[in-house]
Amino acid sequence: MGNGTIILVSRLDPQLHIPMYFFLTHLSFIDLIHVTCVSPQMLVSLSGPDKSIRFVGCVVQLLLTLGLGGTECVLLAMMAYDRYVAVCQPLHYVTLMPPQLCWALAGISWFLGFSNSLIHTPITMTLPRCGHHRINHFSCETPPVMELACVDTTNYKEIMILSSIFLVFPLSLTLVLMDLLPIKTSGGRQKALGTCGSHLMVVSIFYSTLIYVYMTPKSKLSHDVTKFVALL
Repeated sequence: MGNGTIILVSRLDPQLHIPMYFFLTHLSFIDLIHVTCVSPQMLVSLSGPDKSIRFVGCVVQLLLTLGLGGTECVLLAMMAYDRYVAVCQPLHYVTLMPPQLCWALAGISWFLGFSNSLIHTPITMTLPRCGHHRINHFSCETPPVMELACVDTTNYKEIMILSSIFLVFPLSLTLVLMDLLPIKTSGGRQKALGTCGSHLMVVSIFYSTLIYVYMTPKSKLSHDVTKFVALL
């Protein structure tokens, strides 16, 4: 309901037809699909004795969650660029962020996110499992699915390389753009905080949970804590 309201209001109110709300609509759409492809199956598993998911369903769930997660990583960097232009070039904002550029940036985000997922998912799902099929998680995500593998997964460096790229590069770009904001004066700080404060909060929560789940060594992870952080 929350994400649907954001999308509806952003489309119906002409005053919100600006790049900031264009990207926010895409972000809400990503979250809406993400919740829809995970929560119903999770609620069914929690409410009854049958806690199974079909193999095809697991593949689709992993493909979508990886694709949407990668898309959100890149989209948050694109939104940081939008906020940077809004703060540093307010008079030229409309000229520097035309609709064509906004659509191009959003399209790049979706393309990169699902390209990563289309490479990532087959590698994860074709790992030999030797009869192991019980996932210690609420949904089909890469770490718990990889734990079912009966081979040494350290050889699958492609997975870690792709994950690192989608975690580190957009985050680095976001931090660089935020560092370039004119916050030396009191007025500059207030303007930058008012324009970018909510975005920085989203980036902090999103990346802190991703880094914990995907980049913390397995030996230091607690299954219960990991599942809680994944839900967050």
